[in-house]
Amino acid sequence: MTEPVRLWGARFRSPPSEALMNLSRSPANYFRLVPEDLMSSVAHARELMRAGILTEAEAEEIIAALKAIGKDWRAGRIAPSPADEDVHTFLERMLKDRLGPLGGKLRAGRSRNDQAANDLKLHLRSAARRLASHVLALQDALITQAEQHRDTLCPGFTHLQPAQPVTFAQQLLAHAQGFSRDIDRFRDFDRRAARSPLGAAALAGSAIALHPELSARELGYDAPCENSIDAVGSRDHVAEFLFVTAMLGVNLSRLAEEVFLWSSKQFRWVDLDDGYATGSSIMPQKKNPDIAELTRGRAARLIAVLNGVLVALKGLPFAYNRDLAEDKWASFEAIDTLELVLPAMAGMIATMKVDRERLAEQATEGFTLATEVADWLSQNGVPFSEAHEITGALVRYCEEKAIDLSELTPADLAAVDARLGPGVLPRLTPEAAVAARTGYGGTSPVRVGEQIERLKRTVEAQRHWAESA
Repeated sequence: MTEPVRLWGARFRSPPSEALMNLSRSPANYFRLVPEDLMSSVAHARELMRAGILTEAEAEEIIAALKAIGKDWRAGRIAPSPADEDVHTFLERMLKDRLGPLGGKLRAGRSRNDQAANDLKLHLRSAARRLASHVLALQDALITQAEQHRDTLCPGFTHLQPAQPVTFAQQLLAHAQGFSRDIDRFRDFDRRAARSPLGAAALAGSAIALHPELSARELGYDAPCENSIDAVGSRDHVAEFLFVTAMLGVNLSRLAEEVFLWSSKQFRWVDLDDGYATGSSIMPQKKNPDIAELTRGRAARLIAVLNGVLVALKGLPFAYNRDLAEDKWASFEAIDTLELVLPAMAGMIATMKVDRERLAEQATEGFTLATEVADWLSQNGVPFSEAHEITGALVRYCEEKAIDLSELTPADLAAVDARLGPGVLPRLTPEAAVAARTGYGGTSPVRVGEQIERLKRTVEAQRHWAESA
């Protein structure tokens, strides 16, 4: 094996201190960028052939060696040594092991600055599709549950107080719509990230690699970055990726919060499958929604890493600074967190059992039909400000009589206000209340069914993007 490779240091009179190297060396999980660095190196070898630095035979030999290194990496036959400062030094050492001095030719015309920016950008573009696929599995679970409960009545809440009857499908689909926007945000990120940093070299561009547009196309980008300094010194695409993951984490946390409530003994709306719940070490009767709790906790991590990168970026001068190495830690933390959370959440939602009768019983608790009275009065010519007051008085009347709105008689109505006619009584059922909400996006089962079909089409288009190379 060759001696450890160091990509810098010729002008120094003494080697780096152990303390420096301990701080400077990449953590082990940064070496996950080996595949991206190999892809970039293959493209760069072709660029060096175009520049006349490599002959066609030399380029082919280097490319074959890079592909063999990749195969050995995937099989676990090679690994970084403690002396390898980063993925770039590791792979140059591997190349020199196999090709001798020829392996050292590949470094011409590029810098770790554009390599590092390029490797992570490639990794994030791939991760965006992979994470979107996980979100789509959760979407599938939500849609399947919604299809089963488009007619299931339940109370809708504002301020965590019963407000109006809705369908349980509508409540599930509210979360699905948020996740749909999260996937669209991944797509938007990917579109803006489709510019290659390769060819920017240290900061000024390369005097050797003069056709970065060809390397960009080979690596799946739309074009190279417009400005070489921006290419190596900017990480707003990382911040954008982390915002998408943080927003996704927030949306997951909101769903998790509702699962706590739905599965509680106070609500008793759903029963979680045993495979997606845990117990207590001391209380044998407990069945805990730990997936939801862990998801809520991990959302805090996703917010924290976004904040960390924004703080690291806010005061950086000129092109590349080593502060930018924080981009990898933050990105990997976000990706790893979501790749654990999303499959667990999808499984929990897919397998939960919904208690339709319990939901229907609660649909009218807390006078959730009061708005139907006010709407009926308004539709019969009473100014809504007055209708609101009349309905409030009717609710007080029901509280004093200890009856529900559905139990009112024509005499009860007349006792509150002469404008409350018996024609309002057919409106005082949760079925009627839900059926009346027929506007676009409303909770009427017919509209919910249409929403499901539109969402299915959206999901299929998103799946096509997520599965594309």
